[in-house]
Amino acid sequence: MFIREILQPERVLHAVKSNSKKRLLEKIAQQFNDINPNLNQNELFDAFIQRERLGSTGIGEGVGLPHCRISHCKRTMGMLVLLDKGVDYDAIDGNSVDLVFALIVPEESNQEHLNTLKEIASAFHSKDFRDALRNSHNANELYQIAIKDENHRATG
Repeated sequence: MFIREILQPERVLHAVKSNSKKRLLEKIAQQFNDINPNLNQNELFDAFIQRERLGSTGIGEGVGLPHCRISHCKRTMGMLVLLDKGVDYDAIDGNSVDLVFALIVPEESNQEHLNTLKEIASAFHSKDFRDALRNSHNANELYQIAIKDENHRATG
């Protein structure tokens, strides 16, 4: 599943202030709830925290991929967040995280979940992609960079 299929402009946040991983996950859960009131903010936050307890979703190079499955989620949804400065995220390389792609998927979508995570992680392993996102000036530009890079990868 391509990023453009799960990411919408209203789910892209630029220069977000957060002082901890926990506060960041709360903000992401709140934003999902604000956009889609059928998604319960507390349930989402708890699901993100439970997943983090299994092991950090910080994949290195300043990137976090928090994700969870939700029983009443109808379709896979992503949220792209660029922080104004990095937060301690317990990432595998020990570096702080300033780029986050949060993912929520329907509970029964095991293979789709894994395939989508693989696609997102692959995109974020590109230094050029990370640098372009970090150099964006606003949420619209951040969104356009994510879509443009993916279109290039899909055709090239």
